[in-house]
Amino acid sequence: MNKKTTAERVARTYAPTVFSRGDLLRDGATGGDITRAVRAGALLRLRRDHYAYPDVDPEVAEAVRIGGRVACLTLLQMLGVFVLKSSGLHMHLAPRMSRLRDRQSTSTVMHWSRWTLAGGHRHVVSIRDAARQSILCQEPRAAIATLDSILHLRLATRTQLEELFGSLPIRLRTLLDLVDQSAESGPETFMRLILRTLGVRFATQVSIPGVGRVDFVVDGWLIIECDSKEFHGGWEKQTEDRRRDIAAARLGYTTVRPLASDILFDSAVVREQIAEIIDTCGRRMRRARAA
Repeated sequence: MNKKTTAERVARTYAPTVFSRGDLLRDGATGGDITRAVRAGALLRLRRDHYAYPDVDPEVAEAVRIGGRVACLTLLQMLGVFVLKSSGLHMHLAPRMSRLRDRQSTSTVMHWSRWTLAGGHRHVVSIRDAARQSILCQEPRAAIATLDSILHLRLATRTQLEELFGSLPIRLRTLLDLVDQSAESGPETFMRLILRTLGVRFATQVSIPGVGRVDFVVDGWLIIECDSKEFHGGWEKQTEDRRRDIAAARLGYTTVRPLASDILFDSAVVREQIAEIIDTCGRRMRRARAA
């Protein structure tokens, strides 16, 4: 089964989903039709003047039922954007919103920011506001990875991100300098940040004749591939990777493949491992060249 494209995800997420009574009347329904549809379960009354059909996304239904809209990390995940971890539904509520319904989960995250009022729809906030919320809601590396993903998927431009950061606290604006749309996955972002801390020369998304495109080339000899189950699962893919590694070795490259889970959740260990590889193998290469 083919994965949805970004355009398909955007279209689905922002399609009219939650309707007011006025919307339904304008579409030709009568008051009696609405009442009968709700009683029959053909139409859901999420809260006062907010209706949806039974196939509505459960997270959308819950956010609207409580009194808000899907926002922040939850919305970005719906669009296929990388999010390191999201525990529970993220939703936005108007600052003066009152009479909220009880949450079904204690992990629901509520955002009350005043600036998240314009744009979006009755059930979701705008992509711009979700991006802004995600910066404030995550630790720096995770926020950078999310922004990399937003750029890579072309959900925003660099200029739009610059405008967005103009409304954020000054202390956060340095994050923008670390954003790079060439990253094709969260692990690649985290690896790039690890390599920056090591002070080594590296290039991203490098095409090598006879090998193909690799995630990183460090100091001209070390290839780093950021493997994840999503893109490297199955024997067919593993066979292709091994053939690529042999082709790279024949050209004088050394290839390492840290697991995505280690890169994301045990980065200190991965950093130490990469540093040792660069130090040990780099010294051997220098001695071989000098001989």
